[in-house]
Order: sequence, then structure tokens, then C-alpha cells
Amino acid sequence: MEQHLRMKGVEVFLPLYTVTKRWKNRTTQRIELPLFTGYVFARIALTERVRVLEVPTVVSIVGSGRELLPLPDSEIETLRTGLQLRQVDPYPYLKVGNRARIRSGPLAGLEGVVIRKDGHLRVVVSVDCIMRSFAVHVYADELEPCI
Repeated sequence: MEQHLRMKGVEVFLPLYTVTKRWKNRTTQRIELPLFTGYVFARIALTERVRVLEVPTVVSIVGSGRELLPLPDSEIETLRTGLQLRQVDPYPYLKVGNRARIRSGPLAGLEGVVIRKDGHLRVVVSVDCIMRSFAVHVYADELEPCI
């Protein structure tokens, strides 16, 4: 889908994460997978909707009716740069729990739910418009409570 959109001249962003897979023949390989399965971020004008919907495997554009639901450019840029600098993993979408804001580091400004996994702090960041989340390793001094 991402390549089809690029071929049509659409600016796209596909966030990826890296996993190590072990195959039945006992070989291991690091592979990149989409962080938000089934979603690609695309910068389009309302008039370009049809061009995007003509791409094979595109089912719909996130929104309500004819109203597109854009993710702010600042969040896309934060994701784009931050994902290169930190290890992230997909995480089930959460709405409840203690919320915190990342106040420093490459993902500064993003908010999410604080969890502890494998003895380390993580913040589960939710992208509400697509109902997807990811968990990122953080240090306690990088967080501040959301009021």
C-alpha cells in the first residue's frame, strides 16, 4: 500500500519497529514491521481522497463521513524523529491509567500511560484517531504528570 501511494505522488509515513524472528530452522533475523498494522499516514488534500481510495488494499481514510481526521504535523514529526532514536513496540490501545507527558528526549511532548515492563518504565502512547498505541522505553526523569 505504501509503495502504491508513493507511486501516485502521495507523501506517506509508515512507522516501523524492529523484531528478531526465530524461524523453524533455528535461524534468526531482524525484520521491520509496521508499528500500526493496517495504517499508513498520508498527507493529502480533501480533493485527493479519490486518488488514495483507488489504491489497492486501501479500505478507507480515517475520519467521520466526508470529514478527514488529520494527525497534527507536529505529532507526525515527533513520531518520525523519535522512532529512529528509541526502541518501540506495538501495545494494546489504552484509555485508562496514570497519564504522563514525556518532557525531554526525542519524544518530548507526547503523552501516554505509564507502565512497567521487564523492570523498565515505558509510556504507552495512543494515537486516538486510528485507535492504536505503542510503548516506548523512558527514564523517570523524562516524565511529568499530566494535570
